[in-house]
Amino acid sequence: MPKKEAVIDATLPIVELTKNGTIVDSASIALEWKAINDQRVEGVYIYRVSLDENNSNKNEYYDTVNSRFSTHYLDTKIEPNSRYAYYFKTYSTNAESQKSEQTIITSLPQLESVIWIHSTQGMPRSAKIIWRPHANEKVKAYIIQRRTLQETKWSDIATVNGRLNAEYIDENLQDNFTYKYRIRVLTYDNIISKPSQEVSVITKELPMEVMQIVASTDIPKKIEVHWKSTQVSDFLTYRVYRSVSINGSYEMVAETKNSSYTDEIKEDGKEYFYRVSVVDRDKLESINSNFTALGRTLVKPSTPSLAEAMFLNGQVKLSWVSSDSRAKSYIVQKKFSKSFLESSIEDFQNIKGNQFFDSNVEFDKTYFYKIYAVDANGIKSEPSVEVKLKIEDKSMTPKAVEPLRVNQRVEQNRVEQNRVEVPRSVAPQPAVIEEVIIPMKDFN
Repeated sequence: MPKKEAVIDATLPIVELTKNGTIVDSASIALEWKAINDQRVEGVYIYRVSLDENNSNKNEYYDTVNSRFSTHYLDTKIEPNSRYAYYFKTYSTNAESQKSEQTIITSLPQLESVIWIHSTQGMPRSAKIIWRPHANEKVKAYIIQRRTLQETKWSDIATVNGRLNAEYIDENLQDNFTYKYRIRVLTYDNIISKPSQEVSVITKELPMEVMQIVASTDIPKKIEVHWKSTQVSDFLTYRVYRSVSINGSYEMVAETKNSSYTDEIKEDGKEYFYRVSVVDRDKLESINSNFTALGRTLVKPSTPSLAEAMFLNGQVKLSWVSSDSRAKSYIVQKKFSKSFLESSIEDFQNIKGNQFFDSNVEFDKTYFYKIYAVDANGIKSEPSVEVKLKIEDKSMTPKAVEPLRVNQRVEQNRVEQNRVEVPRSVAPQPAVIEEVIIPMKDFN
């Protein structure tokens, strides 16, 4: 670096540029001078003035070449289309030469980008950009830049290598969204061109959602879901989703091209929430969260209410009440123990009335009875309360037993030592009998 109080030695050689001593580009300037043979010279000081800037307070010293044998210098800190003035001094151990003649050089304008660029609209979550390859053979790559309408700054998103390449596809974009693109070219000496013309792309929007959807609530063992057909021109399929709660996690249960779906379900009264989406041929799927239908399989018939249980004339009589008009028949389930380790269950089906008589009973045995209602679809209700009847003392034969009427439960003060004595006249009670013991006595 030059000394502040340098001694000027007029005998030191002065730098002289060669005949073709300057080569100019848009981002660099190359300088060449004649060889210096004076052995006193240790190197060359380079001075530069940017003529397009205010340099009144700026030091003109720019750089040092530390060998008298060097005859070339490359300045890479150049702005395009700008004017620079250069001059030189040789230096020895204790002195500097006089200034050389000043050389004014104008850098080249910035390299132009591609002259033609085009975009493809309406692609699914992607954008395609094509351009005409640059004519300058120094071009080695294309820098793709992008921004959205909400952004002011351009971002470099890709570099496409090869001058003759002319296409780029941008992926993983938002649906129905606008993007802007432009291109800069990059040369082998790392010169970046001006930006190209801008192009806009709007990605493809999602298919229109299904807006009318209904689900059945009265069909046994299945739910039928129906919706209005889509008008999407490139329709591919519908996707049906199901959840146990309206805001729960929905799983896809079917893909279909029809505007209906039947969900086969084994349970009675099972509820599901359904949503349907539209998928187009580009595999874009519509939203489905705005319209939901609640479906339910046909519920079980109402449980019959056991009203009366009695032993009369050697047989058990059961009576019940049902308020469900769907009940078409009834099942009486009888359970008893054959031995200490073996029990038996019998179902008496297709009973049309509201009474049942069982003469196949034995003394000193306990019997349990439950009633089911059955509808026209064969759906069975939940069982009624179970009634327990115990018949004792097979040595006695009753001549007459007044009926014991049952609703829900005998009051506790009527049960004594696990036996219920049958009075001559018993008024209906407000609770269900769980245990009825029929003692065999001589009622004369």
